[in-house]
Amino acid sequence: MSSQTTARLDGLLPELEVIRADFPILSRTLADGQPLVYLDSANTSQKPQCVIDAMVDHLERHNANVARAMHQLGAESSEAFEAARDKVAAFIGAPSRDEVLFTKNASEALNLVANTLAWARGPLEVGEGDEVVITEMEHHSNIVPWQLLTQRTGATLRWFGLTDEGHLDLSAVDDLITERTKVVSLTWVSNMLGTVNPVAAITKRAHEVGALVVVDASQAAPQLPIDLAAMPEDERPDFLAFTGHKVVGPTGIGVLWGARAVLEALPPFLGGGEMIETVRMESSTYAGIPHKFEAGTPPIVEAVGLGAAVDYLSAVGLDAVHAHEQALTGYALEGLATVPGLRVLGPLDARERGGAISFEIDGVHPHDVAQVLDVRGIAVRAGHHCARPAHARFGVQSSTRMSSYLYTTPTEIDALVEALHYTRSYFKL
Repeated sequence: MSSQTTARLDGLLPELEVIRADFPILSRTLADGQPLVYLDSANTSQKPQCVIDAMVDHLERHNANVARAMHQLGAESSEAFEAARDKVAAFIGAPSRDEVLFTKNASEALNLVANTLAWARGPLEVGEGDEVVITEMEHHSNIVPWQLLTQRTGATLRWFGLTDEGHLDLSAVDDLITERTKVVSLTWVSNMLGTVNPVAAITKRAHEVGALVVVDASQAAPQLPIDLAAMPEDERPDFLAFTGHKVVGPTGIGVLWGARAVLEALPPFLGGGEMIETVRMESSTYAGIPHKFEAGTPPIVEAVGLGAAVDYLSAVGLDAVHAHEQALTGYALEGLATVPGLRVLGPLDARERGGAISFEIDGVHPHDVAQVLDVRGIAVRAGHHCARPAHARFGVQSSTRMSSYLYTTPTEIDALVEALHYTRSYFKL
């Protein structure tokens, strides 16, 4: 191990083995006797025992619908659900807990914003002559909703291109974000390239022309400290979305934070129970935020699990998680550079990226790479990672992606690199 590598690994969590013991699945041995090496956390993170226990306890002892039942179980369930909202608000530094909405995932959160803006009237209305700006590195969940919005309203969709190094091309930012721009929506951390984007600077420019800013934080929330209240007002986005299952929480729940004034001005997304104030046959009036956007029975036990998950990450400390991710990412980039014919897609400086690293190996299809690794107990993702335009920009149909998290060890990175050398020999390259 080089001195440079040793220095880079100084950021590893000192209690790494204790943290790993919190995640029961990491001790699993696979069917062929191989120990599990889980390097697919950008896809979904593993869950600590405290999250599992919190969800089981709620189902065993407190299960009831929220805001409807007048009995003790209903009160306990409602209290647990709203306590989860408080925890999430604290996790992202939301100025108000009422600005935190629960959805079923980040995709629904982004669709909520795009759809309600398509229906909005008044200052928020999007129509012909208006423009929506996204980027070429977005997940499909932050592309398709805006395509649908512009198709339905007659607005124009524009986007930032990418540099050869995997950064946003900001050379024409003032020509791209103009007085015609109504919405700018971008990822904070790319799920495919790993790039960390300059969200504050882009938000500031968008606000100068009166545009709303939507940030997909699905890859940022697991590994970067977020404090919305501490951001300068002109650099704070108007919406921020992330999903529970990437922050060591359960599937089936996502989060949308929105600035109060914007949320109050938008129409409801879905109609049904809980989101109403009064209902008459002729018309209805709606509840205040956040309930205006939470129609029907919500993901109650999932919210409880998410609350436990953000408690867990907060106890570890997002600054420490971020340092761990950067240390491992630098170590992984150094190891991947030893594999002949391997090309990393995205920035090569760990300080400019998150923990997801997509790559291709000359002469081997990504699915074949993933299959060989799987036989050796190493779980990675292969495909276009719901980011086809980004792959097209770099001239590849698909890629293999490894992604670490707070429980990943340098030894697991070593296992990956060794297995990639083996993959080349297996295919006689």
